Amino acid sequence: MAPALIILPGFSVDKKPAPKQPVDYVNPFIGTTAREGRDPKNEFPGKTYPGAASPFGLVQFNPNTVTIGGNAAGYSCEGGYSYEHQSVEGFAVMHMSGTGWGGDFGNFLVMPTTGKMKTFAGRVKTPTEGWRSSYSKKNEKASAGYYSVLLDDYQVRAEMTVAPHSGIMRFTFPENNQSRIQIDLAKRVLGTSVKQYIKVVDSHTIQGWIRCTPDGGGFGDGDGKTSYTLHFYAQFSKPLKNFGVWSADIPDGWGRKGKDIVKDNYVERVINAAILKGVKEKEGKHLGFYTEFASRAKEQVYMKVGFSLVDVAGAKQNLNAEIKDWNFDRVHQQLSKSWNDELSKMTVAGGSEDDKTVFYTALYHTLLDPRTTTDVNGNFIGGDNKLHQSTAYTKRTIFSGWDVFRSQFPLQSIINPRVVNDMINSLVELADESGKHYLERWEIVNAYSGCMVGNPAVSVITDAYAKGIRDFNVPKAYEYAVNTCERSGNGDRGFAVYADPAEGATAYMHVPLCISNTLEFSYSEWCMARMAGFLGKKDDEAKYLKRSQSYRNIWDAETNWFRPKKEDGSWEKMPEHGRLQHFFGSVESNPYQQGWFVPHDVPGMIELMGGKDKATADLVNMFEKSPDNFVWNDYYNHANEPVHHVPFLFNRMGSPWLTQKWSRAVCSRAYHNKVEGLVGNDDMGQTSAWYVLAASGFHPIAPGDTRYEITSPVFNKVSILLDPKYAKGKTFTIVANNNSPQNVYIQSAKLNGKNYSRCYIDHADITAGGLLELEMGSEPNKVWGLN
Repeated sequence: MAPALIILPGFSVDKKPAPKQPVDYVNPFIGTTAREGRDPKNEFPGKTYPGAASPFGLVQFNPNTVTIGGNAAGYSCEGGYSYEHQSVEGFAVMHMSGTGWGGDFGNFLVMPTTGKMKTFAGRVKTPTEGWRSSYSKKNEKASAGYYSVLLDDYQVRAEMTVAPHSGIMRFTFPENNQSRIQIDLAKRVLGTSVKQYIKVVDSHTIQGWIRCTPDGGGFGDGDGKTSYTLHFYAQFSKPLKNFGVWSADIPDGWGRKGKDIVKDNYVERVINAAILKGVKEKEGKHLGFYTEFASRAKEQVYMKVGFSLVDVAGAKQNLNAEIKDWNFDRVHQQLSKSWNDELSKMTVAGGSEDDKTVFYTALYHTLLDPRTTTDVNGNFIGGDNKLHQSTAYTKRTIFSGWDVFRSQFPLQSIINPRVVNDMINSLVELADESGKHYLERWEIVNAYSGCMVGNPAVSVITDAYAKGIRDFNVPKAYEYAVNTCERSGNGDRGFAVYADPAEGATAYMHVPLCISNTLEFSYSEWCMARMAGFLGKKDDEAKYLKRSQSYRNIWDAETNWFRPKKEDGSWEKMPEHGRLQHFFGSVESNPYQQGWFVPHDVPGMIELMGGKDKATADLVNMFEKSPDNFVWNDYYNHANEPVHHVPFLFNRMGSPWLTQKWSRAVCSRAYHNKVEGLVGNDDMGQTSAWYVLAASGFHPIAPGDTRYEITSPVFNKVSILLDPKYAKGKTFTIVANNNSPQNVYIQSAKLNGKNYSRCYIDHADITAGGLLELEMGSEPNKVWGLN
């Protein structure tokens, strides 16, 4: 019987190119750099990964080029990959896209090899000590849901694609009597797993688990508190005949974090690991598995694996439900269709081909997380480390709140409101199950990492409720939101020095960051007031509305800007560089950048700054003194989140044409169709989500309010497919007539055929469906949008 004909996107049966679909524009290499050897003061890497992933899926099959330590510039490869590297140590599952503070996951490292077997991957600078292989960039390919590369040292082509909880790899071997597939069960990004278990089930199957704890590093080099057990169920197309386990003797008391496992004494133990041929079951501290066989020239050998954070039975069920046979191309085709369906929720016309590639790749990056941790049978591990099951929502993880409340969740509230609802349920139930009863700001596999500042979960909950996304336990969410604001907030004192005064926390929490903490908490307390108002809790509304004004308490009339205070209420001494001093009371920013973060009370902020004219002039100064590409700098620093709302403030200052000018400038100058196409960390889709919204022609200033600021679209037409459960309309379309790189200014507008003179639009107008039509021109219309 002849195999079924597989038609991939971009091709038709008669071999004539078919019209390009959204999935065809995705370039997974955008942002995949750690910019090794560059000056970290002037460069900031995207830290995305090019491997195969599914929309919001648990697993990603990704090439790991380096997983331990950093490089000469001090960067580490949080996603396990950096485009600069010319060798690969294997292909692992589960990766984080664009994070700072160190990555995590990168478990179950698979590597096809030939010749003499080695038990260590090899370090970047000394690759011959292990199985690491060089590769040529011309032989590396990636698209949405697919990755392949030719390993030069072994002449093996590795291809991979995935499903939400599983994946399949296809290895094309040369003729060799010593071909094999090796699996390093100890590997982890920025550390190691601390215990592993492997069992040979039958002649084609293995199963087991990999346990990771903070003792083995990972997120924040262990300070992120991640603790999880990844279970696997793997099958091979070629029977297991000559197989075994290798086991390194790691003494008790040895460190297991990233800085420890690159030391010569540790590496020597792994290089000299015992090879236990024929062993069918083993538990240990540093294990690997191999299966060896003779291969014919161009022989294709397959491996498929199911994964679960619950148990091995779940991993097996996930695999059997998602990848039933060895048809690699069918899995790839199904995933390509899945990606195209997701990406087609937003369709664009006009703009250049590069603009479309940047847009759809950005949209792709926003659809990676928050990922599912629920097995196909509904099982998941809760915050109490016990088995739970739910059909009401999908348990999700990786909530990088300080980043994603700004653009990522507002975007998903329009195109994927069910995902927003899932994440809120996951955060609320985690607070309940863990017994902590407050909402975490940066959650990762049920861990309260304590990373960053503010109370972003309160923002996301309030924003969702305001937009009609309410399929969660509202009373419980409200209770825990109150607890969160009481635990970390401005309180009755009226300003905050530390983020978590009640306990010692990680990352920046122990650093006095009065400006960032006070402003971020003022905003989240405004969100709390909004939520109280929605629920008719008038006393709470008044209380938190008053606290939301705490930002005024750190305004210094002498310096005419926000200034950090000490715990006793006295002012901190002004540094040499004044409000441009990086980290002076401000997290990952300076007071000039952080000081614009009063999104909930822009009129009050403008009043403190001396009125609209002075505030506008100061904001123009910020943009005009920024470098052309908006890389890391002391002014408009698009490489990091604190300023992501800033271009849209001009709308609130009575100068909407400046919002149009500068948001369009950021779109064209900070985003590109190349490896270094992201000006900063993507931070779980936040930097990409900013582009998707801004390039579409709207963006929020204060999530929790249903208002979006209208700006200049990159494209002539953007159509958004709406979720019928949460929207009255089917589609919302934005048309920009006479649009071009020169015609960036809105001359007039119509909403559903009627003249529209406002520079903002409400969420309800979008979800009602309809048409926003903009007339564009090369000169500002300084009258439009002032109503």
